[in-house]
Amino acid sequence: MAHDLFVSYSQPDREAAFALVQRVEARGIGVWIAPRDVSPAADWAAEIIDAISSARLMVLVFSGSSNDSGQVRREVERAVHKQLPILPFRIEDVLPSKSLEYFLSAQHWMDAFPPPLGPHIERLCDYLDTALGGHGARGLPTEQRPVQATGPVDTTHPAGVDAAHLRRLEAELAKRIGPVAGHLVRRAAQGGGDLDALARRLAPEIDGEPERRIFLEACWRIGKDK
Repeated sequence: MAHDLFVSYSQPDREAAFALVQRVEARGIGVWIAPRDVSPAADWAAEIIDAISSARLMVLVFSGSSNDSGQVRREVERAVHKQLPILPFRIEDVLPSKSLEYFLSAQHWMDAFPPPLGPHIERLCDYLDTALGGHGARGLPTEQRPVQATGPVDTTHPAGVDAAHLRRLEAELAKRIGPVAGHLVRRAAQGGGDLDALARRLAPEIDGEPERRIFLEACWRIGKDK
C-alpha cells in the first residue's frame, strides 16, 4: 500500500508510536509501521527496505530507548542513504548517541515533551499536513491506493556466480551496511550477470566512495578465487 510516512521507533516506545499513527491516519495520511504492516511470512528486512524506499518522510519517535536501538539506527541509515527526509519526534529530553548524531545533526527536530503527548501529536499532524501538501496516498480510499507487489524474493543465483561466492559477496556488503545486505544481494541477483556486474550493481548502496572502492576490490578478489 502506498504511504506517506515510515514511522521508526523502539519497542519500549510502542504505545507512543501507535498513538501517533492513529492520530496521523485520522488526518488521511498514509503510514507504514512495523509490525502491523509487515506481510505474514515476509522477509522482514525486505519489507522495511521497500517501505522506506516508498515513503516520502520518516518520523522517528526519538527517546533514550531508540538511542540504543540497533534496528532504529539501521532504519535511519537506510533513510539517509535513500535521501528520505527524517523528522525526529523527541518524546524525551535526551540527545542522540554518536552513532545517530552523525545522521540526524542536520535534521529539523520536533520536541514532544513535557506530557501529555496528545497536543504534541496534534502539532506534528499540523506540520505534516503542510509538509506533505495533500499529495501522494493521502485521502484515497484504501481500495484506490496503489498496492506494492509482495511475495517471495527469487533467491536463484545468477549464471556464473556460484553460491559460495554469493555468500562471500553478501558478507563483504554486510560489513558496510549491516543485515540488510542479504536482501539487497538477492534482489540484485535477479538482474543476472557475473560477479563483477553484481558487485557494481550493489556498490551504490554503500555510502562513501572509498568504502565502495574497497568493496569492489574485495569482490574482485572473490572472483579470482576459483
